[in-house]
Amino acid sequence: MKRALIILSGGLDSTVLAHDILARGEKQLAAVSFDYGQKHTRELECAARQAALLGIEHQTIALPFIGELFDSALLKKGDELPKGHYEDDNMKQTVVPNRNMIMLSIATGIAISQQRTELFYGAHGGDHAIYPDCRPDFVEAMKSALQLCDWQKIKLHVPYLQDDKAKIVKHGLNLGVDFAQTWTCYAGGAHPCGKCGSCVERAQAFALNKVKDPLLTSQ
Repeated sequence: MKRALIILSGGLDSTVLAHDILARGEKQLAAVSFDYGQKHTRELECAARQAALLGIEHQTIALPFIGELFDSALLKKGDELPKGHYEDDNMKQTVVPNRNMIMLSIATGIAISQQRTELFYGAHGGDHAIYPDCRPDFVEAMKSALQLCDWQKIKLHVPYLQDDKAKIVKHGLNLGVDFAQTWTCYAGGAHPCGKCGSCVERAQAFALNKVKDPLLTSQ
């Protein structure tokens, strides 16, 4: 069996992806999450719960230098989160510079050290407008880099790269994912704010699937 590592944020996309990988019955899977000073640290609690539910090894790695040195509205020290549609230009304020390259680099080192041959992350089509490190050109460049960075080659998988969130929700529903144990809102509150771009996109995804978001029904 192939051995794989997934970057599991605790968000909807990476959670569905973790369930998806295991449902194929192909991988010996482990997960890694990153605490980088984001406002929405509740997602890390969801990541830990999902890993426990799936019975996979999980670790959370602190990257305090991102929260201390980088500039983004997504970080605790950052400005107020913008509100509106996910693809609105003001959502670029939530970009954490070079975040995914840093996380992929660390995850690659872990995978190599654990003799894993495959790495997954959950970038999806809705990210393309705002996040440069979720675009196909970036992914292709990283796939090449992971083949060159060590004697052990790592294969990078980003299977939802062209999918919108509605399609991912549909896939998760078919897999029986408990979406109440995922977190999407960028704000740091106990309940989704419903106003940030990430909340708006999630709401649209559930509406298109004609189901209620369990995070909203539990409020």
